[in-house]
Amino acid sequence: MKFVAAAVQMLAGNDKQANLQEATRWIRDAAVKGARLVALPEVFIWRGSKKLERQFAEAIPGPSSNALSNLARELGIYLLAGSILEEILDSERAYNTSLLFDPAGKQIACYRKIHLFDVDLPNGVSLRESQTRAHGQLPIVVRTELGTMGLTVCYDVRFPELYRRLAEQDAQLMFVPSAFTAYTGEAHWETLLRARAIENQAYIIAPDQFGRTENSFETHGHSMIIDPWGRIIAELPEGPGVITATIDLDYLAKIRAELPALSHRRLI
Repeated sequence: MKFVAAAVQMLAGNDKQANLQEATRWIRDAAVKGARLVALPEVFIWRGSKKLERQFAEAIPGPSSNALSNLARELGIYLLAGSILEEILDSERAYNTSLLFDPAGKQIACYRKIHLFDVDLPNGVSLRESQTRAHGQLPIVVRTELGTMGLTVCYDVRFPELYRRLAEQDAQLMFVPSAFTAYTGEAHWETLLRARAIENQAYIIAPDQFGRTENSFETHGHSMIIDPWGRIIAELPEGPGVITATIDLDYLAKIRAELPALSHRRLI
């Protein structure tokens, strides 16, 4: 089976309505290009001061998730809402939550980012996601008519054991919606994404944010779709836009049959 998938690249700021309009523009563009599956980047709906994250977090279901659900239903597509800051009752923290909607607009998967990025970079950037966000607990895989899909978010890509858990549940596509820092992205983004594709023999769909906002760090861009042989089959180095690529599950099955590394795994 073959179908077209798309990844949206955008730069989100602190205006939710403007961000939603921008995301909607590119989702519609992807649908016009024939995409049956469209993925948005991490925190696509709001990026701003860490001090305001809890204030701008929202319930799921809530305004942003409802808007994306309606859009998926209108366009008849699978839609990955890269991530939304999800409020946690009686907590000052929020989950960083990725949602997948089916063509009927039904939410079929909800993944809360497991790995949080706490680091001081040589260029002076200090990030403490755990100050304002809570760790998720569960890997998520969902079976659809377009194949089996595994959900991850950004920093998760540095932890191969999570992706192996997804592969053990036969994930054929793995999402990595991101707001990857420019500093680490230049060094590691492509290498990590290609590694996750090769070692798990899966398609990787990685929509990223690009550039810098007034209240946040600079992001890397270079949104990518990578095939299970590790080849980059679509990429957008910088600027807003959408990339598309053909997902071929017969090709994936051929790779897994001819190089059955997943079945050769031995725990020592």
